[in-house]
Amino acid sequence: MKGRLRSSVGEDVYSSWFARMDLESVQDESVHLSVPTRFLKSWIQTHYSDKVLSCWQAELPEVSRIDLTVRSPVRCAAPAKDVPAPVESRRDEQRPTAERSNGAVPVSASHDALGGSPLDPRLTFASFVVGRSNTLAHAAAKQVAEGRRGDPVMFNPLYIHSGVGLGKTHLLQAVTWAGNAGNERKVLYLTAEKFMYGFVAALKTQTSLAFKEALRGIDVLVIDDLQFLQGKTTQAEFCHTLNALIDAGRQVVVAADRPPSDLESLDERVRSRLAGGLVVEMAPLGEDLRLGILRSRVVAARAHHVSFDVPQPVLEYLARTITHNGRDLEGAINRLLAHSKLNNQPVTLEMAEHEVRDLIRPSEPKRIKIEDIQRIVARQYNVSRSDLLSSRRTANVVRPRQVAMYLAKTLTLRSLPEIGRRFGGRDHTTVLHAVRKIEGLVSKDTTLSDEVETLKRQLQE
Repeated sequence: MKGRLRSSVGEDVYSSWFARMDLESVQDESVHLSVPTRFLKSWIQTHYSDKVLSCWQAELPEVSRIDLTVRSPVRCAAPAKDVPAPVESRRDEQRPTAERSNGAVPVSASHDALGGSPLDPRLTFASFVVGRSNTLAHAAAKQVAEGRRGDPVMFNPLYIHSGVGLGKTHLLQAVTWAGNAGNERKVLYLTAEKFMYGFVAALKTQTSLAFKEALRGIDVLVIDDLQFLQGKTTQAEFCHTLNALIDAGRQVVVAADRPPSDLESLDERVRSRLAGGLVVEMAPLGEDLRLGILRSRVVAARAHHVSFDVPQPVLEYLARTITHNGRDLEGAINRLLAHSKLNNQPVTLEMAEHEVRDLIRPSEPKRIKIEDIQRIVARQYNVSRSDLLSSRRTANVVRPRQVAMYLAKTLTLRSLPEIGRRFGGRDHTTVLHAVRKIEGLVSKDTTLSDEVETLKRQLQE
């Protein structure tokens, strides 16, 4: 059975969790197994009980239950007598080492067994197109992926942020694929949702200690979409895990859709620790980079459709007009491929114009930050940003503060409580009062109305 289990979860996971698991007895429909520590018992029961049971049932179909106990340290357990491995497992063990370790499947199986989020085999460094807007992020991610256990960590955490579809997830998964390929380090990729789910499930099953210890045993922890991390308890646990890994010299890589300072839903301690590493922004894709991405997608499509071709003028048209993100570019190539193959027609400029017309979107408006509003308002009214955040009630500070709150409410998607917190921890009712006050004044006071419009133009430039 151990041969089947080793083949199922991979050598790395097997040696971590199952090498010290012994068979005690098989009675009727139950298999009795033992491990030396309560931690191992808790972790195996939480994460691998179904897999262990299915491996036994493949050998002994009548087995319906696995009993796992902690054996006494003073008792010398009798050596377990393994059920002979099935023919398929023996064949796998007889294959050359290079054949078994080469390719994405073993890495994926090992990563899945660690409890990671699903990985896309296409998202590797080899398929990542580097351009001016993502050079630094790519170089930093590559350095993390190529590190070895025991190497000094240059920047920790590595925090990558950008808008949707600009390559954050691609880079994070590339780090995971490359880092796990050497079988030297454990690299775990988790979405924020998966992290939350794992922590909540561990709390419900009273195995939170095992969950924490397992995460802190990872060499490189990769967290995607951090903006979705919710809940005070979950955020506190993430903060503890982050601190424990960084203090132990382990690498943490994080991605989100905004910089740490803009993650208002996160605790201040978490944002401070994230900002203390290397924060890299992936800028919108330039036209040259969009053209490179399109060419790479055509090459990838040719691997399955040899005759597929997109003329250079069509590629240039797509790169010039589809400016939103990389996913739209990939969608455009998929549409042209489908139309060409299903209708048995070559790709033409006229076809492209018709097929991708809904992907040509107006330019995305500039994302305005509360910090920018505070800085520009302070400059306009000759006060300091700290004045706007202070408790001062003098007239020369109150009016600029109210204008800044009004602009924050009208030009950003931040809630009233979030805005209040960013203005020195004020209550949301204070923000609401300021917004209503300025709304009422701009309709009567032309001077103030002109000032507000000038500020809006400066912020949107």
